[in-house]
Amino acid sequence: MSSSTDSVRRSVMAAMAALPLAGGAASTAPQAPRKRQPSTTLVAYFSRSGNTRVVAGLIHRALGADLFEMLPARPYPDDYLATVEQARQERDSGRERALASKVSDIARHETVFLGFPIWGETVPPVVRTFLSAHDLSGKVLVPFITHGGYGLGNSRAVLARAAPKSRLQQGFSMEADQERATMNQVNAWLQSAERGAWPGVDHQPIRR
Repeated sequence: MSSSTDSVRRSVMAAMAALPLAGGAASTAPQAPRKRQPSTTLVAYFSRSGNTRVVAGLIHRALGADLFEMLPARPYPDDYLATVEQARQERDSGRERALASKVSDIARHETVFLGFPIWGETVPPVVRTFLSAHDLSGKVLVPFITHGGYGLGNSRAVLARAAPKSRLQQGFSMEADQERATMNQVNAWLQSAERGAWPGVDHQPIRR
């Protein structure tokens, strides 16, 4: 497991420790196994690079919650910068991005943990689609957010506007942007070629 994933895990587990869990002290007497009842808690998330997926998995296992991954009907490009550009266009135009599927039994869930990365200082279009496609009236809405160091942007205002009848909580956020950090480090490394650091290499300007 990478040090980045370890850091995500430690941070999330610390946050999860502060969440109230129902029930009193566990009995030490052996009990017969019981059939798991459908959970009234849902973890719904969107993740591109995997950071938010790690957080979602930890919450899912800690709370025994149901799990739903938001997948766009038309996937974003594999190329990171191409995805950034598409997301920018969608943000500027206000367009949403269709979902591949919806939660079929959203009504029975009383609490929804909503996970996503910050894209362009706001909520990704596919998450806005999720919020408009599901009635979260009266439900406890707990966001968990990853970002690349620029903070939460206007995400809380977007959530409040998109799910006005939910009981929006403060939630959890952390810095975790492996794709951009990797891109910046590789580009910095490649700059040395432009300065002639690699003998015998045809030094072409790097297109940005």
